[in-house]
Amino acid sequence: MALAGLSRLGIEDPRGADRKRLVTYVEIDRCATDAIAVVTGCRLGKRALKFFDWGKMAATFVDLESRRAVRVSAKESSKEAARRLHSELESKNAQQMLAYREMNDEDLFDFQNVTVNVPPEDLPGFKSERIVCSKCGEGINFHREVRRGNQVLCRACSGESYYTVIGG
Repeated sequence: MALAGLSRLGIEDPRGADRKRLVTYVEIDRCATDAIAVVTGCRLGKRALKFFDWGKMAATFVDLESRRAVRVSAKESSKEAARRLHSELESKNAQQMLAYREMNDEDLFDFQNVTVNVPPEDLPGFKSERIVCSKCGEGINFHREVRRGNQVLCRACSGESYYTVIGG
């Protein structure tokens, strides 16, 4: 998936000479996300890998230099094609692993040319002031604060928390 997306953008050396050109959005938290990170060199810690929990086997590759982007999604039909191609294998996983190496990109993926607005605060290397939540006192980076009247809140204190504090 990553190789196909990079190829369509003309990015040949994502881990080297082209490393600052690429931002990648992944839509699933499965092994494909790890593979995409390895192939592209995009990582959360470098702010070049973005995660949307949409449960889709898809990724969008954005060339920051040309402003072009391509979204690559896995075709559901590729699983059945793998079964037909290697019906001699009992394991569905083995069928897919072997067939996916033999199938062409067009049989495996759908491609969409897309536009992605990457705001400055989402770019690798973006620097901004750190803001402190007026309720919990924790620091907030990258314009992720929520403003309510004259209060500046972190997302957890604004009601978007994924966790519940136990006790105190």
